[in-house]
This record gives sequence, structure tokens and C-alpha cells, in this order.
Amino acid sequence: MPVPRRTPILRAFAALTLLPLVACSTLAEKSNVLSDERLIAESAGTLGLAPAQLKLQSRHTSGTNTYAQLRGSDGREYHCTLNGGNLLSFGMVNPPSCQRK
Repeated sequence: MPVPRRTPILRAFAALTLLPLVACSTLAEKSNVLSDERLIAESAGTLGLAPAQLKLQSRHTSGTNTYAQLRGSDGREYHCTLNGGNLLSFGMVNPPSCQRK
């Protein structure tokens, strides 16, 4: 007995399931309101440093996460990830996750 073809139905279901996730990610990325100063302040608190001891080297946002590369006044480099700071999280941010490079 031949197997029924359900490929169009499965594709439609996958598209309808994934579309809201992609839309939410794009909305979160485009509505990011984290200033450089807040990004540094949040990261400094996690690292146990004063914000004045850190300089932002680079940053980029992907979905709900903001990724930052920071350099301390002592020359140490850190990579930090902040989740939130967008329209979907009402501007709130989870504590950053930071690692020394």
C-alpha cells in the first residue's frame, strides 16, 4: 500500500510553528534598548569591577541576547552575554554571563 504524501501539510505546519519564533527574535533584536553605559554597568557588577574600569570594545545583538567584548583597565579582556533589554522583556535584563578571554 502506498504511503500518503503529507509533505505539503508538514511544511505548512513547520512554517506556522517557526514563524512566530522568528518574528519574536527579530522583534527582540530590533527593539533592543541597552545603551553602552548600561551594558558596561551590568557587566561590571558581574565581574566585581567598577564601570569606570571597563571599556566596550565591540557589541552585537542577536535575537534576545547582546554579546559584548570588554577590556579592563588592567588589560584583561572579557566576553559577556546579556539576555533581555528589549521590547519583549520590557527592558529588563537578566544578570550577564561573563568569561575572561
